[in-house]
Amino acid sequence: MTTDLSSVSPKNVDTRSNWMMFMFVSKCRYNVFRKRSTIKACEAGFRELERFGYEFGAFGFAGTHVHFAVNVPEKYSLLNAKTMLKAWSARNVFREKPNFRKLYPRGSFWSGYEHHQGFGADQAKALAYINSQAQHHNVTVVEDVN
Repeated sequence: MTTDLSSVSPKNVDTRSNWMMFMFVSKCRYNVFRKRSTIKACEAGFRELERFGYEFGAFGFAGTHVHFAVNVPEKYSLLNAKTMLKAWSARNVFREKPNFRKLYPRGSFWSGYEHHQGFGADQAKALAYINSQAQHHNVTVVEDVN
């Protein structure tokens, strides 16, 4: 996402970086990320938050959970960011995959467990770990969409 900064006042540009790595687990650790269509629906739900200033890096889906890198805008607390990320992605998964309502009748797609951490100096190592999730967990994704 590139922004033309020539028309923006220097006072209005936020140059801080708040890149974080999150890990969300599906409710009951169901193995829901085995199909490409579910992965695309979940990732699209996350990317809907780009209009609020979120920036996304790598995504790594591993059967029961997802690791991803996100630059959270400074105006959102960690709790608000986590809530928004979970809500928007779950809403999009249920919209794109209506049969998931049978698996999750209460509408709660994500478990209460989550992990987050800042990148620090090991950004390349963190991104490599995110990108290797399918191999790390020996997950084969079914290519059910074109």
